[in-house]
Amino acid sequence: MLSKKSLLIVLFSSLLLLGTYFVPIWKIDLNAPQYPEGIGLRIWLNKITGVHEFDLDNINKLNHYIGMKTIEPDSIPELKIMPYIIAFFVIFGLTVFLLKRKRLIYVWCFLMIVILTIGLYDYYVWEYDYGHNLNPNAPIKVPGMTYQPPLLGTKQLLNMRTTSLPDIGSYLIGISLIGMVGVLIYEKKKKN
Repeated sequence: MLSKKSLLIVLFSSLLLLGTYFVPIWKIDLNAPQYPEGIGLRIWLNKITGVHEFDLDNINKLNHYIGMKTIEPDSIPELKIMPYIIAFFVIFGLTVFLLKRKRLIYVWCFLMIVILTIGLYDYYVWEYDYGHNLNPNAPIKVPGMTYQPPLLGTKQLLNMRTTSLPDIGSYLIGISLIGMVGVLIYEKKKKN
């Protein structure tokens, strides 16, 4: 059985995931001379938006010139299933809270790490596809050039400085996972 302190952390960690429905989980920012104020994308659980009103359209127009596919959020299946995945982890966490079973926290943490790993790999594959599978009839062709944004960090793509980083939603997921792992560590130390 979990202690009262551990149960409160489990409850907090579970409910914290609800915040991911209201904030972006990833961000891609582009800076170039023709966009001194910068443009960018925000990836949410269920949508992709621009930082500013016309950013997604402008990025799609830029991508057209170099032969990249149009970013169409409605055609990305992950954006349809991610809200359900987060709901699963919230409900699972609340189940742990109600049943007070430490063993279930191990399962929760394992599944979360698996899902996060799959999610990052899927995001990398998505970026790879958009940056490498270019339209051969694109107006601008640079031999040997690919336009895959970085998975994490900053990369120069022609005159665009592209930065890809976790956003607030990713930090909420990270804090939730750290909370659950913290409970396991605390309970183990308490037992010893």
